[in-house]
Amino acid sequence: MFSLIKRIAPDLGPLRDSRDYRLLMVSGVITMFGTFVTMVALPFQMMELTGDYVAVGLMSLAEFVPMVVCGLWGGAIADALDRRKIVLFSEVGLLVTSGLLTVNAMLPRPQVWVLYVVGAIAMGLTCLQRPSLEALIPQVVRHDQLPAAAVLASLRWNIGAIAAPALGGLLVATHGSALAYGLDTASFALSLVLLWRMRAVPPHEEARPASLKTLAEGVRYAWRRSDLMGTYLVDIAAMVFAMSTALFPFLAKQLGAPQAVGLLYSASAVGALIASLTGGWTARVHRHGLGVIVAAGLWGVAVALAAVVPNLFAVFFCLALAGAADMISGIFRSTMWNQTIPNELRGRLAGIELLSYASGPMLGNARAGAMAAFGGARFALGVGGLLCVGAVAALAGALPKFRRYDARTDEHALAEKARRELAAP
Repeated sequence: MFSLIKRIAPDLGPLRDSRDYRLLMVSGVITMFGTFVTMVALPFQMMELTGDYVAVGLMSLAEFVPMVVCGLWGGAIADALDRRKIVLFSEVGLLVTSGLLTVNAMLPRPQVWVLYVVGAIAMGLTCLQRPSLEALIPQVVRHDQLPAAAVLASLRWNIGAIAAPALGGLLVATHGSALAYGLDTASFALSLVLLWRMRAVPPHEEARPASLKTLAEGVRYAWRRSDLMGTYLVDIAAMVFAMSTALFPFLAKQLGAPQAVGLLYSASAVGALIASLTGGWTARVHRHGLGVIVAAGLWGVAVALAAVVPNLFAVFFCLALAGAADMISGIFRSTMWNQTIPNELRGRLAGIELLSYASGPMLGNARAGAMAAFGGARFALGVGGLLCVGAVAALAGALPKFRRYDARTDEHALAEKARRELAAP
């Protein structure tokens, strides 16, 4: 029994062996709680101020352009500058935006425009920072420990995704939005203290200033590698065809349990958390491309099953299974990225990754709403899940290099491993 637990439990080696990784992880846990609390507080406060569904929905639209522009540019500067400094300056900016939201919420008449403008700026800063955070991990974790680091990162995210929104909902409902924003502000201040203690991470000696040309070089590199394109395209296809969280309120009502809509929203995170807690086995998998394909296919199957099972708990189980499959896919994708992309390109590729996994859910929910208007929520769930399976199978057939990827023999993985071992002394 003990040996089984040891085989499936997360490997804590990266936390034990790397001081900088510990600082990154603890900082991430702290800011993640604050950020998730604000994610609940922003639409809640907009609802209180306007009572308008459209006004709440426009918040996501206001954040979309900063996400795209800053995500790509954040990748370019991550390869041109000290990544630690980018993270620190972005963290200061996020502290200021949270402080502005706190002050606005404390006014006798909070301003609606502040929520749109500051929310968009905060999204831009987050997406500017994210590529540098992602690119730092291969620089502070040993090459052979990167799969374990991917599992730990997913575990951190899932704990935050389950606990923090519940805390945020409780805070805004009982004490108002100002306290929630204040907690977020404090989390960034504490995180800054930890990030400041990290060592400097200078750019590659041949790094050039960020420009549209260097950004285009990153896009061309990704395009030339069909194994990388497979990680992006499979994830986008899975999200576009099977992401359906917009349907959950309607599905809960059809199941005769409208009060349990929150249970449906949490199901995926619960499944993902279980997958993270038992994800130690993923470090022993080397066929990461095939792993992504199988996991994305299981995600689609689970979503399709959720459309036909008869009761709330069966639906919850299917959605939890979908969340677990999606998390396993994410672990394998992250491992491929971190083990094969050269350090001098890691930031730009992280910007592309950000767009691939952030845009898919937005498009998927739009697809789900359109299909539900045609045939109902269960129709949109079921057909979406089946379309996901078909799209993943088609991509697996069209991208043989992605399907056959093996970390033990792949030229990019071996070259990056050799470079890191040479630089280790």
